[in-house]
Amino acid sequence: MTKKTKSGDFCSFCGRPSEEIGMLISGMDAMICDECVDYAQSYLDEIQVKEQKDSIPEKFPTPKEIKNELDKYVFGQNDVKVAVSVAVYNHYKRLHSNLKNKDENVEIEKSNILFVGATGTGKTLIARTLARVLHVPFTIADATVLTEAGYVGEDVENIIVRLLQSADYDPKLTETGIIYIDEIDKIARKNSNPSITRDVSGEGVQQSLLKILEGTKAQVPPKGGRKHPEQPLVEIDTTNILFICGGAFDGIEDIIRHRIGEKSIGFGSDKVNIKGMNYDEILSKIAYEDLFKFGLIPEIIGRLPVVKSMHHLDKNALEHILTEPKNSIVKQYQKLFEYEGCKLEFTKDAISEIANLAIVRKTGARSLKSIIEDTMNEIMFELPDHPDTKKVTIDKDIVLGNKKIKFVKPKKKRK
Repeated sequence: MTKKTKSGDFCSFCGRPSEEIGMLISGMDAMICDECVDYAQSYLDEIQVKEQKDSIPEKFPTPKEIKNELDKYVFGQNDVKVAVSVAVYNHYKRLHSNLKNKDENVEIEKSNILFVGATGTGKTLIARTLARVLHVPFTIADATVLTEAGYVGEDVENIIVRLLQSADYDPKLTETGIIYIDEIDKIARKNSNPSITRDVSGEGVQQSLLKILEGTKAQVPPKGGRKHPEQPLVEIDTTNILFICGGAFDGIEDIIRHRIGEKSIGFGSDKVNIKGMNYDEILSKIAYEDLFKFGLIPEIIGRLPVVKSMHHLDKNALEHILTEPKNSIVKQYQKLFEYEGCKLEFTKDAISEIANLAIVRKTGARSLKSIIEDTMNEIMFELPDHPDTKKVTIDKDIVLGNKKIKFVKPKKKRK
């Protein structure tokens, strides 16, 4: 307890007698003076700042360097990649600035990001590539399984648990990570009017998600699951965690079309020829009011200041994705064939047909891998038993299943 000093008392840390100090805090068998307490607090603050600095890379890439890395893995979507590169660069620049100058008059807020676009356009890939470029913890959460605390499903705070696990249970490193929340459109409330009934997988989840988006000190169980009194909890400050959200927002194009079409009504208004606009052009004009009408609450929209629409992938884009990126599925299979001592080639008509099949499935680049795997599974099953086969060529007929690969039969050993 704290008490006034008396003759004979002294500080157990600095050793000074009571005559030289004003206040002592007594413990079981020791005392500490008020000055040593202040010194200890300042020392702990320095350690905390150092730990935060150590968790943030001293040198982080410029926006151009970030985009160049994204270009290696993500084809097209240039406007999106530029915007994301700038937002991420400013985010980590802000972290460094806040650590060095805590008393600045201007407080820079983080720029969480929202991707709007059809499935398979590269939303998740961009987020995953960012984490790889920046060497920070990263996790993906599916918004469809989230519910309010106390209901059957997954608590919103479990997202933080996943990031903590990704950071090897280092809380300070966790606080500089990136979280990608997929299918955020699935937690839109059922209509744009607030409901008096419980919506545990819609507006209620948005309210819970809002807390960690804007920054809170969450007490999370390190192993996940529900909290209980006997379980130790870890405190994670979400203020500096960058959130990237993505969703297809099916039907939002009709909301946008209705809004911008209204501009042509009335004298002197700017006419917008919406009839001649395609899906991508409509989506590029997305505004906050469209997200609100779709079912996102205003507070969530306000915490996602960077909103970017993803373009549909046409046949040319899908063909490039198949062959050009560093992680293209064709290059991956060619590497697997190299391990078997065999060269793998895809003809132009095979690549074209795979892209056509992906367009028919309407799932963008996501379907490319499954189409090629359907083609390659049987070939990969047989290849190890034909070591004399040195080259395999995949053409259109093989993709369509009209013919099969003829393997070179192993040569019989002479007796």
